[in-house]
Amino acid sequence: MDIDLLKTFVEVVKTRHFGRAAENLYITQSAVSFRIRQLEQSLGVNLFIRQRNNIQLTAPGERLLPHATMILTGMQRAKVDVALASNMHKQLALSGTPNIWDAFLQFGINNIVAAMPGVSLVAEVKAQQESTRLLLERTLDLAVLFDPPKVDELVVKSIRDLAIIPVSTFECEDALAFFNNQYVYVDWGTAFSLWHAKQFSGSTPPYFRTSTGRIALDLIMQCGGSAFIPHALAHDMIEQGKLFHINCVEQVSREIFIAYHKDNEQKEQIETITKLLESLA
Repeated sequence: MDIDLLKTFVEVVKTRHFGRAAENLYITQSAVSFRIRQLEQSLGVNLFIRQRNNIQLTAPGERLLPHATMILTGMQRAKVDVALASNMHKQLALSGTPNIWDAFLQFGINNIVAAMPGVSLVAEVKAQQESTRLLLERTLDLAVLFDPPKVDELVVKSIRDLAIIPVSTFECEDALAFFNNQYVYVDWGTAFSLWHAKQFSGSTPPYFRTSTGRIALDLIMQCGGSAFIPHALAHDMIEQGKLFHINCVEQVSREIFIAYHKDNEQKEQIETITKLLESLA
């Protein structure tokens, strides 16, 4: 099957628009339509329900999407692997959720690269479910996550706890002031959501919600407000007097896990990365 046809299919799924897909692929809209027709003819099914300004996947299209994504990911990895520089003998693909990168991995990626001179490292931001799927498909070697996947084929290890502290640009006298002063809710994963709901169910709803700590920190520094932010991210601002650590509000910690396929052949490199992450200050 022509890889370009699958690329076009995935791009139309992402954009839900033939014109925007054409722009992103640097081809004409008629070429996009032609490729989709070719793919549908080769498979003998309709992949999209075409309505004005509303392109939806059919049931066969929904079934094709994960296979197309897996094929394209595998092809990209194969290209990188074949093209490894002469001084590189292995490639290792690492992923983390946006919050993991903001709060943790960004502080250790330099150490990982320095400790693995013979490895071509691919580091990406991936959602939890996508990381789990790619681990099972063997196109991802290692995922760093807050919520461990419960899958028999994967090895999951806890590597450390991450302190998440209540901070504010205001000097809050109590928890009520913390949550009523432009409180920004950050999604720190399932365990945090459950803890948060039990502790603060009676408080005023957040005026802003985000999936990443960096967005929350940038927002409250610009507009004022309160949020739960990892200590590592907030430390400098607290030291400079730009943020207050609100001691009257309970802090929480999130357990960080690494996950990899039990049959992964690069366990030595994975162990090296695990030790480096465990030793991060």
